[in-house]
Amino acid sequence: MKSVRGFASATVGNVACGFDILGFAITEPGDEVILTRSERKHTGCPVTISSISGDGGKLPLDPRKNTSSFVVLKFLEYIRTHKGQDCTGHISLELKKHLPLSSGMGSSAASAAAALAAANELLGRPCTKMELVHFAIEGERVACGSAHADNAAPAILGNFVLIRSYTPLDLIVIPPPEKLFCSLVHPHTELRTSFARSVLPTDITLKDATRQWGNVGALVAGLLTSDYALVGRSLVDVVAEPKRAPLIPGFADVKEAALKAGALGCSIAGSGPSIFAFSDSAETALSAGEAMQKAFLASKNPLKSDMWVSPICREGARIL
Repeated sequence: MKSVRGFASATVGNVACGFDILGFAITEPGDEVILTRSERKHTGCPVTISSISGDGGKLPLDPRKNTSSFVVLKFLEYIRTHKGQDCTGHISLELKKHLPLSSGMGSSAASAAAALAAANELLGRPCTKMELVHFAIEGERVACGSAHADNAAPAILGNFVLIRSYTPLDLIVIPPPEKLFCSLVHPHTELRTSFARSVLPTDITLKDATRQWGNVGALVAGLLTSDYALVGRSLVDVVAEPKRAPLIPGFADVKEAALKAGALGCSIAGSGPSIFAFSDSAETALSAGEAMQKAFLASKNPLKSDMWVSPICREGARIL
């Protein structure tokens, strides 16, 4: 028997203006997945879940319905069919959740990415990280019904990732500016991704589309040139944020608090309810995060929260 422990950190999807096409990873917190392989033949499903911790008993133990095990099954199927690799034996999976569920922090993507990193290592690294992204995306379909890559891709690859196309999948990895820091604040409430997607418009005006395109282009330019001011003024979302903001108690006050504390910009992390802000130093990011927490507590429906200050993670999913 051989065991491997994989880790993948939290991610922020959309990054304000980049709905479903842009995301980034931070360094912590993250999920761990331990895979143990036995060479003995096993009847039934080749992957089983031995335990899940940190989920409050909410995640399914059925390996075909749990994101972390589902992506391993897809991975095994792929390397058997396309790499000609022997996948006999049995894999037992242990999932350690450190990310809150329905948080906007890429919880399902982290579990999938950690499992894929471990599976790839366990079987001799038959796939590149870019290949692993395909399986991680399918895990998102199991988790929320939509196979989006703005969390899955940075969970695997780290950095910022721009999805130019889904068909075929075309990903552009964008290294972060050296002094860019993220404040990520998670209020103690849940907002299911499926519901947060249901409130979005199916059509937008040409005027709004033009504003959104301009901000996405400018944000990418700001990241590539380390123009922090440009990054900040590009974090404007006229599509998703106006519809989702009312779902997050105190959102407007929290955003205002971050900006007053010196943050470059602030928006909803993924589908929420977490909120992120960018700053050009760790000190400012800490001040912005603390101000955001105070604003959540001062809202009409006071909420306690957790806060992390982190540079952008460059490594992506890895082996511990």
